[in-house]
Amino acid sequence: MTRVLVTGASGYLGTRLVADLLRSGTEVRATVRTPEREAVLREALRRADADGAGLEIAFASLTEDAGWAAAADGMDGVYHLASPMIQSTSPDEIVVPARDGALRVLRAARDAGVPRVVLTSSFAAVGYSPKPVRDYTEDDWTDPDTPGLAPYPLSKAVAERAAWDFIGSAGGGTELVVVNPTWIAGPTLTVDSRSSLQLFAAMFTGAMPVVPRQRFGIADVRDVADLHVSAMTVPEAAGKRYLALADGPTTTFLGVAQVLRAHFGDLAQKVPTAEAPGDELPALVIHNDRAKRELGFRPRPAEQTIVETAQSLLDLGLI
Repeated sequence: MTRVLVTGASGYLGTRLVADLLRSGTEVRATVRTPEREAVLREALRRADADGAGLEIAFASLTEDAGWAAAADGMDGVYHLASPMIQSTSPDEIVVPARDGALRVLRAARDAGVPRVVLTSSFAAVGYSPKPVRDYTEDDWTDPDTPGLAPYPLSKAVAERAAWDFIGSAGGGTELVVVNPTWIAGPTLTVDSRSSLQLFAAMFTGAMPVVPRQRFGIADVRDVADLHVSAMTVPEAAGKRYLALADGPTTTFLGVAQVLRAHFGDLAQKVPTAEAPGDELPALVIHNDRAKRELGFRPRPAEQTIVETAQSLLDLGLI
């Protein structure tokens, strides 16, 4: 790949991927929504010691058609990381932009003759429907009709299904590869505390005296970025999806808190020691074998990711 498009380039994962690509000599056209987000991206690249000389900025929104044809023109590949940032509990307000945004990007890539699109989905599109044994591979799908399914996993399942359907029926010569990370953590290049980073900050400050009761896998943002690059370059990846997470057993938020208390001593005095009451959490197994076997995925240990996430937030003054 010599010239690629990265959507959602100013986000937590996007900044990491753009920095890696630029350091490898790949030219990057990055889409952002506003000039403010361009400034966020450029500052993140400076933190990563990535030369911005190979960076081109394009402005486009997932909720509008304008700009996408020009953004995809002349690209050797497209990394579609962006997801609409909408604070709502209404499924339609979250699902429709996620689905339509993915289709806008895929349509633009097809029309521009882009050979391959790597789409960032989520474990939320894989494992959020009930199963007798909670053991998940890429063959599993979250059923959008699952009773009580929250808007976020619903949007991920619907958007990824729509992407595969589009490629199957109208994709032309464009290939699709999907990366499905679990809960993403790891050192941040931006000072925007979002998603997992907000939770780390809340633990340290005492804003979260009791952690949610949930079991999940951890994916290091650096490993997820690496996996995207492999997904773009390995020919055999075409038409497949790949789960991304650390090896070993899945963990809980209480498990994360215990690692923080063990490693940060006095700095972690406010980190919670209890989780919300409820039934015992059932076992959860998520397999990353396909990514390891086919894409050379070698994830960092979850404990390392937890510790280095917190350290990056401390170094940036976000805790």
